[in-house]
Amino acid sequence: MKRLNPPQQQAVNHTEGALLILAGAGSGKTQVITTRIVHLLRDKRVQAENILAVTFTNKAAREMRERVSAMAGRTAEGIVISTFHSLGVRILRRDIRALGFKPNFSIYSSSDQAGVLRQAMRERDIAPKQTDPDLLLWRISALKNRLIGPQGFKPEGSDRVELAVAAVYPRYQELLKGFNAIDFDDIIMLSVGLLQTRPAILEHWQERFRYIMVDEYQDTNASQYLLISLLAKRHGNLCVVGDDDQSIYGWRGAEVQNILNFEHDYPGCRVIKLEQNYRSTGSILEAANSVIRNNPVRTAKALWTAAGQGREIDLIVAANEEEEAARVVEGMMLEQFKGKLSWSDLAVLYRSNAQSRAFEERLRLERIPYVVIGGQQFYERKEVKDAIAYLRVIDNPADEASLLRIINFPRRGIGDNTLLRLNQWSLERDVPLFEALGRVAEIADISESSKKAVAAFHAMMTGVIAGFDKRARLGEQVNTLFNRLRIEDELYRTLNDAAQARKRIENIEQVVNSLALFEEQNPRHGLAAFLERISLLDEDKPADEGKEQGQNAVTLMSLHSSKGLEFSHVWLVGMEEDLLPHKRSIEEDPSCAEERRLCYVGITRARRSLTISRCLTRRKYGSVEERRPSRFLAEIPAHLLNDNSGGTGEKKGDAVDMAEDFFARMLGE
Repeated sequence: MKRLNPPQQQAVNHTEGALLILAGAGSGKTQVITTRIVHLLRDKRVQAENILAVTFTNKAAREMRERVSAMAGRTAEGIVISTFHSLGVRILRRDIRALGFKPNFSIYSSSDQAGVLRQAMRERDIAPKQTDPDLLLWRISALKNRLIGPQGFKPEGSDRVELAVAAVYPRYQELLKGFNAIDFDDIIMLSVGLLQTRPAILEHWQERFRYIMVDEYQDTNASQYLLISLLAKRHGNLCVVGDDDQSIYGWRGAEVQNILNFEHDYPGCRVIKLEQNYRSTGSILEAANSVIRNNPVRTAKALWTAAGQGREIDLIVAANEEEEAARVVEGMMLEQFKGKLSWSDLAVLYRSNAQSRAFEERLRLERIPYVVIGGQQFYERKEVKDAIAYLRVIDNPADEASLLRIINFPRRGIGDNTLLRLNQWSLERDVPLFEALGRVAEIADISESSKKAVAAFHAMMTGVIAGFDKRARLGEQVNTLFNRLRIEDELYRTLNDAAQARKRIENIEQVVNSLALFEEQNPRHGLAAFLERISLLDEDKPADEGKEQGQNAVTLMSLHSSKGLEFSHVWLVGMEEDLLPHKRSIEEDPSCAEERRLCYVGITRARRSLTISRCLTRRKYGSVEERRPSRFLAEIPAHLLNDNSGGTGEKKGDAVDMAEDFFARMLGE
């Protein structure tokens, strides 16, 4: 408590009733949340199992748990600190029988969802060429986030996509239920449905969680908002922490109004602002404040620091993207040499992932190590998904997406036509697919050789499932299974590149290692808990994965991925109209409120120095296109900028003047 400033202490001490903590960037909110939890445990004598803390990423939840454990020790055992989806799964594992599912339900990944959706489309005679399956999945996801089930959706007019959603959505849900599976969006929607329709279940969870804290409240969507409202309604001890100025996920359903309306939703709530910043210099914060205050609808606050003004913000105006990359990398080399820094202290932030290309090429040319955030995740690699699919079928034989994935891996001579016939027979007779495999002899239009292969696979998996002891050492059993399947031989046979095959084999070995480690760390949990953990891993690649792996490398990442991170030196590139703010966002919202918040987030990632760059021209589909300075650049006071325009002929302040002139003319017209 002694290390906290006065507003932070007030936030910790206010424990009863509703509390809104408006925490600006770098204001120490995690320290406040964890200290508040320990205060509840130690000073208020609240039982650990009566406290719930919810955040958005597994990494944030893990860090919060570690901090609380370090401060409170064994007193914290039993507290639930989790993501929204982990909380939803906790509710569903206990009570999902009320919705007609078994507790060992599978959670389908995006690729599994796609397979189920395509089956629903085939049954409804909707061709993928006519309606994009990815678009349908996106529409269904958006409906679920707004708690609109298949029966509640009514298409408007004769829009082709709307009609396709109306036809496919109900069947998609029926298929999932038949497989005893749910998708990621179902986790919250079904949890809310349980709490709304089963008073006894709602009462159980309300009594369990008497004190609730929610981090990053500005990022909640409609379903998450309602879930928390239901849980907090009985006792009213709800503390939410967030910053409307950092609400940048509207495109995936986040509703900034949830935090803006909190005082209306909870009359008499206490509001505490955390405005002292412990991350950035005065110049960086002044620039950030100057930009964000132009948003018309926001909570008034201004970041400040006791750490001093620091240096000016460097401005680069380059002729094109190649020159922009060259000058940014040149600046990096200079900073690294002067400050004797690690490359991992430096980051390039951009609005669009496509912008990374020029910077990657230049960094390679200069032999500077770098990591691009947004590559393929470990658990999304094909060979890893194949290995995991075996485990999912062992845990839940009704998981047909996983069953179809492994039936011909390694290859067994079971072709697509055989799989199609098996599926048709299964659907016609309403028989689970795994049972259909065992009855393959009854199915016409399948060759004898294929029947033999299917029957052998079914017998093998039946034996594996029956013999799998979920209380014995899981890692050893799975390793034995993979050796029996001769997966290594399959990879060497199908890949001409031995080195590539070895990499994939190592990835499968990592699955076994991961399971063994999980088993060691969680001796009371089994295979189902391991699979659940994989399903709930953050969908986006961890933003500082390179750092966690000990890489000394420059970070290249999008502004959306950068939220929650900080770097000593940041290059915010592409500060141009149609890039930042993005052209599509300008069309959807002329005020560019969310894009301005995105710019604010980018600026506040910098600790010691910030460089902003823009180009006079860029190539688009091979043609050279003139670029205009971003309106956000005009919102930064000229006295904060140190112009490094180089050979472009612009003088200090010209870039800002150009932006101001452009928007003055635009408004005049």
